[in-house]
Amino acid sequence: MESNTQWVFTPGDGATPPALTGRTSEQAVLSRCLGNLCHNATPPHNVVLVGPRGNGKTVLLRWFQHTCGQSKPAVDAVWLTPSVVPDQPALLDGLAPRRWLAKLLPRKIGIASVGSAEWASPSTRRNLAESVASRCRRRPLAVLLDEAHALDFDVGATLLNVSQEVRGAEAPFLLVLAGTPGLPTHLDGMNASFWSRLGEGELGIGHLSEGAAKQALTEPLDAHGVAIGEDALGYVVAQSQRYPYFVQLWGDALWQRRLASGEAIIAAEDAEAVQPTVAAQVANYHQRRFAELESEGLVPAAAAVARLFADATAASNQDVDAALAAAGIDDAGKRYAQREALNRLGYVWRPPNQEAPFRWYAGIPSLMTYVLKEAV
Repeated sequence: MESNTQWVFTPGDGATPPALTGRTSEQAVLSRCLGNLCHNATPPHNVVLVGPRGNGKTVLLRWFQHTCGQSKPAVDAVWLTPSVVPDQPALLDGLAPRRWLAKLLPRKIGIASVGSAEWASPSTRRNLAESVASRCRRRPLAVLLDEAHALDFDVGATLLNVSQEVRGAEAPFLLVLAGTPGLPTHLDGMNASFWSRLGEGELGIGHLSEGAAKQALTEPLDAHGVAIGEDALGYVVAQSQRYPYFVQLWGDALWQRRLASGEAIIAAEDAEAVQPTVAAQVANYHQRRFAELESEGLVPAAAAVARLFADATAASNQDVDAALAAAGIDDAGKRYAQREALNRLGYVWRPPNQEAPFRWYAGIPSLMTYVLKEAV
C-alpha cells in the first residue's frame, strides 16, 4: 500500500481497524472454540461479547467470521442481526437450508407458512434443532449474532433452545452473541437460564490498555513509513481515553495532516493542531448520546452518576444508588430501573468476571463531562 493512501484508520461503524490490538485474550477464547469446531467437536460453551458501543465488538465478530472461513477445514459462519431475523420463520431461513427442513417438518406445515402457532410446538423446535444438527455434521457451524440486545424475545428463546439441543447432540456448533451491557438482562428475559453457563465465554469488551491504544496508532503509521513522537503519542492516547472509536478518530486526523504536510514524523504540534477537528467530532458523538438520555428521561440520573465519577474511576451498587438518591430519585425501584437503563445504554457498565464487590465503570468518561455541562 502506498504511503499517500487517503484512508488508513477506520473511524466508522464496525469497520475493521488497521491494527486489531488489545484483544488477545478474547481472540484466544474464540480460537479455542474454533479449534473444537475444526475437529468436529462441540465447544464447551457458547460465547457472549458484552460492552458499550464503540469498543469493537462488531470488529471482533468480523475477525472471527474471517478466521472461520480461513480455517482448515473451513467452518461455516452465519452472520445474523435482529433485523435479519425479526421473527422465527426468518430465523429458520438463517439457520437451516429449506431442503433439509422440508424433510423434517410435518407435511401439513409448509415452510413458507410456519407461523407463531407452529413455532410454539416443542416438536417444531426439535425439528429445527435436528435440521441444524444435520447441517453441522456436514460442516461445522458458527452463528454470529450482532446487536443481540435488540433481539426479539421469542426469536432469542428459540435460538438459545436450539443451541442447547444441537450442542447436546454433540454436533459441532457455536453461538456467539454480541451486544451492549444490557444484553445479559435481555437474555435473562427469554426464560432460558442455561445461557449464562458460559465459563470463560462471557467476555467484556471495554477500553484498550494504554499499550494497546499506542499500538493501534503506531502500527498503521509504521506500515506507511510514518513515525509518531512519544510526546504526540502520549497526548493522543490520553485525549482518546483509550476508547477504540476515539483512537481511530485521532489516527485519521493525524493521517490527514500527514498527507497535507508530507512529513515522515508526527510531532506534538501536529497532535495539537488536529485537536479542534477531533474535539468537534467527539462533541457530535456526545450530543447523540445525550439525546438518547433525554429521550428516555435519564438526564438527571446521568448527571448524578457523572458527579459521582468526577472523583472516582469505579463505583459500587451502593455508591450509584446513593448518588441517584441524592439527586432526588427517592423510590428504590425507580433508582434500580434508571441505573439499569444507564447500563443498557452503556453510559455505565459492570464488566463480567469481576470478583466481589462488583464495580461500575464509565462507558465513556468524557461523555459524563459533557452531560454535566449540558444538564446545568
